[in-house]
Amino acid sequence: MLVGYYRLLLGISQKRFYRKGTGMSPYKGMESRGLINAKRAPDLDRFCSAMTLHLSELVRQISPRITARDVSELPLLTLGAQLYGSNNNAIGRKATLDVFVSVAEIVKDFIVSQEPRKITIINASKRRVVLALSTDPDIRIQEEFEGKLRNKVAIEIKGGTDVSNAHNRAGEAEKSHLKAKKQNFRDYWTIISKAGLSMDKLKQESPTTSSWFDVAEVLAREGEDWIEFRSRFAGEAGIPLN
Repeated sequence: MLVGYYRLLLGISQKRFYRKGTGMSPYKGMESRGLINAKRAPDLDRFCSAMTLHLSELVRQISPRITARDVSELPLLTLGAQLYGSNNNAIGRKATLDVFVSVAEIVKDFIVSQEPRKITIINASKRRVVLALSTDPDIRIQEEFEGKLRNKVAIEIKGGTDVSNAHNRAGEAEKSHLKAKKQNFRDYWTIISKAGLSMDKLKQESPTTSSWFDVAEVLAREGEDWIEFRSRFAGEAGIPLN
């Protein structure tokens, strides 16, 4: 049944992996039922070689140095295929997923349940906080008060780095934040590439954004913007930082 784990690690949806023409459909029973097709057993070496070819590319992309954190976060990478299926390699969606992995790292000691699109934690005030992947906004922070979830922070993530299109991305973030405003969110964050851009111009494109964070620093988990994002996120989630 580890076939499913390695499939997800590669970011491939079931539909894509087992569709006609891939040659993988005979192995579906291994993932779903833990059964090996006797007729296909002799082909397992070839199957493993095919999988290893692509998994080794994943390792090369992490190189030159693989850290203990990289290894511990491998299960989080499987969120990609579960959430986005065949489209999870798109730049914007990949950035959203990577930010969600960073978020999971911030709150990992307080997680009580985790699903492909949602993480639930119990914060320091013993209240339930939901961190959810969605659209408009990309990530939402909701906290339970008197048995009801209240919308707190709407986070828009723009992963592109093309300077010429940056202001369009900011405009898209503004549209999403305006929708979030109608849902009674109280804070609006935009994670975007700030390199080579005028913050004054970005603020004109998205006046609703209350806080801006550089996407490169958030994804790398280093730099002033990451430090601020991590601190602010923990504060909104109601948890102490280690």
